[in-house]
Amino acid sequence: MHIRISLPLQTLELHDELGALLRRYSVSTAKNGAGEQSGSFCTPRGRHIVRAKVGAGETANTVFVRRRPTGEVWTPQLAEEFPRRDWILTRILWLSGREPGRNRLGEVDTMRRYIYLHGSPDAVPMGTPGSIGCVRMRNSDIIELFDLVPLRTPVEIVEFGVEAGSWDELSAPARQVRDAVFVTEQKVPRELEWDEHDAVCRHLVARDADGGAIGTGRLLTGGKPGHIGRMAVLADWRGKGVGRALLEGLLEEAARRDLRHLALHAQTQATGFYRRFGFVEEGPEFMEAGIPHRTMVRSISP
Repeated sequence: MHIRISLPLQTLELHDELGALLRRYSVSTAKNGAGEQSGSFCTPRGRHIVRAKVGAGETANTVFVRRRPTGEVWTPQLAEEFPRRDWILTRILWLSGREPGRNRLGEVDTMRRYIYLHGSPDAVPMGTPGSIGCVRMRNSDIIELFDLVPLRTPVEIVEFGVEAGSWDELSAPARQVRDAVFVTEQKVPRELEWDEHDAVCRHLVARDADGGAIGTGRLLTGGKPGHIGRMAVLADWRGKGVGRALLEGLLEEAARRDLRHLALHAQTQATGFYRRFGFVEEGPEFMEAGIPHRTMVRSISP
């Protein structure tokens, strides 16, 4: 399983090894925004792991200082007595960076910056930045997450979010990405790129922190539902987890509709990516829009 934290959306998602969504929580990251420098009071980006788990079995609202319970239990009265304290409560998942020079070692080391996922007072708002670097969670949520994830669970903190909608709602940003990737970059004829299926598909669009479209994909929900297609990510965003987030979002949309047999036409060079999500090749290679493809399928038992 793995965790993805979206800074623009202020959400934490837990997915299983095949991409299925297990949990989604509202969180609060740094008020100062994203950043890795020591002393910045920003939330670090990139790939991390859960390096340590602290607080198993402690009572909800247990107060921690330097990862040790102080013997206090947070109450509004205690908060009034210590108005300047940054409350770390209930459970701690201590993160360690995996990218030397970005979030590991030196002045950008996530673990040495003491970046945690941790519980917070119930009055602390979620869904909006407000911490001094850590990822705040509701106490009930951090207890649940703590019990679900093992040590060394991958954690990715990203500067994009994914939204789902109809073609009427998302056609403009989806067209922008597909024009850039398929028509301009891959030279797919424009008349082949746009078809009647868009109107009966559920569409996903990934957006950066400024709201710009950076990726898209679709799931056929009418006709013969369950076909995934038009997966595209802008060149500058490849290798940053956008494609994975889009596919996991499409799998979530399929699960909501109880679509247990999924299929897609993968460009041959991308079959390894889809295999990681349980898709397997079916039939010989074929040409589509002048590009080699393979049919890939995935079935889920009831």
